[in-house]
Amino acid sequence: MQSDKLTFDRSYPPIERPFTGFEPAALQAFLDGEFVEVRNQVKSIITRPEFRHFEGNDRHEYRRQVLVWLRTIADAGLGRLFLPPELGGEADLRKVMAVFETLSFHDGSLLIKLGVQFGLFGGSIQQLGTEYHHRKYLPGAAACQLLGGFAMTEIGHGSNVQALETIAVYDSEHRDFIINSPSYTSGKTFIGNAAVDGQLMVVFAQLHIGAANHGVHAFVVPIRDENGQPLPGVTIEDNGLKLGLNGVDNGRIWFQNTRVPKTELLNRFAEVTDDGRYRSEIKSNNSRFFTMIGTLVNGRITMALAANSMAKSSVTIAIRYAARRRQFGGGIQETLVLDYPATQRRLMPLLANVYAFDFAVKRLVRIREQSPSSARTIEGLAAGIKAFSTWTAMHTIQVCRESCGGDGYMFVNRFAALKADADIFTTFEGDNTVLMQLVAKNLLGELKDQLKEMNPARIARFFVDQRLKALRKRFMGLTAASASLLSPEQQLAYFRFRESTLLLRAGGQFRRLTRQKGMDSYSAFTRLQPELLELAEAYAERQVVESFLEAVAGMPEQTLQRPLRKLSDLFALYHLEKHKGWFLENGFMPGRRAIAITSHVTRLCQEVRQDAVALVDAFGIPDQCLGAPIALG
Repeated sequence: MQSDKLTFDRSYPPIERPFTGFEPAALQAFLDGEFVEVRNQVKSIITRPEFRHFEGNDRHEYRRQVLVWLRTIADAGLGRLFLPPELGGEADLRKVMAVFETLSFHDGSLLIKLGVQFGLFGGSIQQLGTEYHHRKYLPGAAACQLLGGFAMTEIGHGSNVQALETIAVYDSEHRDFIINSPSYTSGKTFIGNAAVDGQLMVVFAQLHIGAANHGVHAFVVPIRDENGQPLPGVTIEDNGLKLGLNGVDNGRIWFQNTRVPKTELLNRFAEVTDDGRYRSEIKSNNSRFFTMIGTLVNGRITMALAANSMAKSSVTIAIRYAARRRQFGGGIQETLVLDYPATQRRLMPLLANVYAFDFAVKRLVRIREQSPSSARTIEGLAAGIKAFSTWTAMHTIQVCRESCGGDGYMFVNRFAALKADADIFTTFEGDNTVLMQLVAKNLLGELKDQLKEMNPARIARFFVDQRLKALRKRFMGLTAASASLLSPEQQLAYFRFRESTLLLRAGGQFRRLTRQKGMDSYSAFTRLQPELLELAEAYAERQVVESFLEAVAGMPEQTLQRPLRKLSDLFALYHLEKHKGWFLENGFMPGRRAIAITSHVTRLCQEVRQDAVALVDAFGIPDQCLGAPIALG
């Protein structure tokens, strides 16, 4: 009997790759940098058949799969990268970040599970503990023989960590700490590795000795026995299904008279003697807290990296799809979607964004490595880049999904997973809005430091002088017809001018509210939140523009400078275009220049389109990780 079932060639049309004048492999080598070997090692693992993307709905099975993946990575020796040199590790932040960035191409849940185990659990012990804790816990953590988590966030307190409710009371008779959760809202929540796998937690609690509260400290606390059952006095609940990252076993934890030996206080910055005397070289609870938290800034860098890697995957899928999909138009063939100006205007700025954040995060990591003592500067920069990049990533994933139409809505083409998994990054490791307020607070603090040696009359004169300088720029440098919008110096001047203007305005308003209106600092800061968030955005944008320009200037190969120069111009002018209203309202930009910016952006989108497929190929995302059938080939 003859079958009437139709058969077709089920392959998609080829992706059109026009000649660009540069080799994607050469650009990939530049992006991979000196750690190409470890990147390739990670890729060799996550492209194995057993690492095929999980597509089921059973979160318990998904969690088991992610744990197997995590242990496979540990068995390959990658966990030792997180160890200090004295324990056989390398402790090279740039190499660690290369691992995180590459893993982000694969599965969000695996990335977060690994980040919890090596970065948060192991990292907090390394950064806050001493040699005793390092030797006792870190080798087992690196080998995934000892699974742990990071119990900071509470139901009632997330961003305001200083006000955590969990209490650790020192008992000098037994030389141990008694940890209690005094209320429902003091329960630790969204704690990775808590619901199923974790054996230990680094628990953050208020350290009490007698009637004195010495502020938030960290303790290593066992939560399960060798059979995986909660220990007496430890209550654990599963957070259940989430919007994404359902391969991570997030849970809630409460403690009732849970005792841990005195030695389990992570005592790098403070210690308690046997007889109950508290000792710390940092005398202020406030200063000690921010010193402790500042050592954990790597988590924010990781979030920026991960979000941008997921944005890279989204842009790759969307651009490759647009380079093979045709619709409408006359003639023999319909028009390639990537040739439509509307598509170019939609996707090319997103491509420029992911390159910009790639360079910005790598620059941040270098600064972190080279200047570890510049705590406030690094903290502010990490907060700003993390917030800016994660918000941008979410926007990127959504626009890329829409640009792929119904195909983008199909689960198999990865946007569902990318969107769901990246969403949490905007509030994970610090809510973005709160982080941007931190950025603004640091900027105001730096301005205050600059003014503290001046008397009131000089301060008043300082603000007048700055306003006069702004007026001069209004009629000179920024608006000069001869100043090219494609000049890196001119582009950067716009971003620096907007940031400094917003800073001086906010500083002046803050001074008036506290000096003339009699407000306390908290109330004045709260009143100015909208202005301060705008300032923080301007700071973050300026930092990213600087990073991109530095990367292009340092590019050794001339053939690669051309495409990156165009991307850099597009990034700067696209973001400048978004702020045309501000410059026009404030009289810092004539209308003809605003029109010219839009014209430049449109033209640059057309020019970048010719390089677009090669530029996403240079990310080096393996097909097995990219996964989306519409983008393969």
